[in-house]
Amino acid sequence: MKVIEQVRIIPENIEIVWSIISDLSRCDWVPGVSKIILDSDTRIFKMDGMGDLIERIIKCDESSKELHYSAIKTAIPINHHLAKIKLEVCEEETKFIWISEIDPEHFAKPIENGMLSSLDQLEVVIKKTT
Repeated sequence: MKVIEQVRIIPENIEIVWSIISDLSRCDWVPGVSKIILDSDTRIFKMDGMGDLIERIIKCDESSKELHYSAIKTAIPINHHLAKIKLEVCEEETKFIWISEIDPEHFAKPIENGMLSSLDQLEVVIKKTT
């Protein structure tokens, strides 16, 4: 199993950042996703040209500003996936901590690239919002 960690300081108030990532059907900050369908604790990503990705939401906690989820159906065979996002106040900005576990390990680089492109897109969305 490979653990990937990305930490970024986002120059925006934590409540603004949380309002975007905690809206579990919002897909404008996730490149390649055309739509997200929520069904109880499951979200289905409609991926451009890649079929569906299904995740189980494990935790979406307003007070701790944490989102945990696990991929349960993917186009590629995986043994394990768990992602945890935690937001922390960093003066007047937001520290975005994103940790993903993936097995098999050879999928780590594409997962990391997806995390980085999502963080970049999140900053674009925030600039448009504020």
